[in-house]
Amino acid sequence: MHASAIRIDNLPVVLGATVVAFACVVVVPLAWDRWRRRALGRTATTVLAVLSVVAACGLAVNAAGSFYPTLGSLLGTSPNPEEGTVADAGPDGRDLGRTLATVGERAAGGHGSLLHLTVTGHRTGLTRDVDVYLPAGYTAPEWAGFRFPVVEWIPHFPGEPRQVATLYGLPEELDRAIADHRLPPVVVIVPDPNGEPRLTHDSECVDAVGGTANDTYLSADLRSWALSTLRVRSDREGWAIAGWSSGGYCALNLTARHPQWFSVAVSMSGYDATPNDLETGDLFHGRNDIRDANDVSSVLRAHPSPVRLLASADGSAPDERAALDRLRAAAAPPVQLTTTVLSPAGHNLNAVRAELPAILDWLGTQLGNPIRMGSGLPGQTVAGGIVAWPLPDPGIRGSLHGTDTAF
Repeated sequence: MHASAIRIDNLPVVLGATVVAFACVVVVPLAWDRWRRRALGRTATTVLAVLSVVAACGLAVNAAGSFYPTLGSLLGTSPNPEEGTVADAGPDGRDLGRTLATVGERAAGGHGSLLHLTVTGHRTGLTRDVDVYLPAGYTAPEWAGFRFPVVEWIPHFPGEPRQVATLYGLPEELDRAIADHRLPPVVVIVPDPNGEPRLTHDSECVDAVGGTANDTYLSADLRSWALSTLRVRSDREGWAIAGWSSGGYCALNLTARHPQWFSVAVSMSGYDATPNDLETGDLFHGRNDIRDANDVSSVLRAHPSPVRLLASADGSAPDERAALDRLRAAAAPPVQLTTTVLSPAGHNLNAVRAELPAILDWLGTQLGNPIRMGSGLPGQTVAGGIVAWPLPDPGIRGSLHGTDTAF
């Protein structure tokens, strides 16, 4: 049995862990003077009791907050990266044409389709899992000559694309928002921001010093692939990035760093600077110039550009509210920043699912409609007059630096 099949969010598991913890605690005083090797026995039972209580409490909190439904989602492992999708489009989407029959059948019922594929970056050489949502209109004859706006949706740590479908329920929310005309028909690209290994490996979507060019893959490589493979808009006004938690930071950071490509970002309970913790580590290794270039508030202050940002924070999370305060202090025209403090609900998936409809409503006011192909837009790197600002060089293969914007 794979870890992804082991549920850890249901009542029997929580009750079982509670019973085990209670038994372990009871054993400590009962066996205190009965051990042949007292020091060893007492230490072992005490440690076991503490660990069992911590595990039971953790499982209870997890069940209440719907953080991780399975052991696999906690560890960031899945036996099936296609989970939650309806078809596999193969390496670089080469089998996309084969999937369009399935997409068309679902579209007849008003449903979009989430496809799985892998994308190898032209600049970075990285190959990662990517899920792509095609709206119901993508295969409709009346939309055949149109290019669709794009939302790149970054999963939270540990970063599997399937999280967005199986944990957020995003495809169903997209179907509803598009059907209700609250959101134009959009293509949604859900990449893997981390790669393997996942546990204790949080890339924060940055080009890490001496590490991996995650930023470049998520910005230049995915954009290049999408423009050459999908019917999507090439202009910056047709591209947005969104995410929750670490995905929210990624959305803000990538948009602030690459305003020539992205015009809109949504951060749901995210933050504004890369952490240095157990899961993340030091991604910059003393390079303060690169650290500052990945601090959203610093970038907005030093390199303001006409981007439209939505950032939310939970009312019970002081760190999230502090990030909003820093963003407000840094944002000045032409930056447009909208912030919202939500009713206290915790940093959990229940809160994400509750917030999604309003997020899609806001995106519907920011993203343009599909545009007719050949309508006069110039080439693939339409920047709307926005010039890339000079990024510091992290010294890794393929990474964007300076004002290089080549795919």
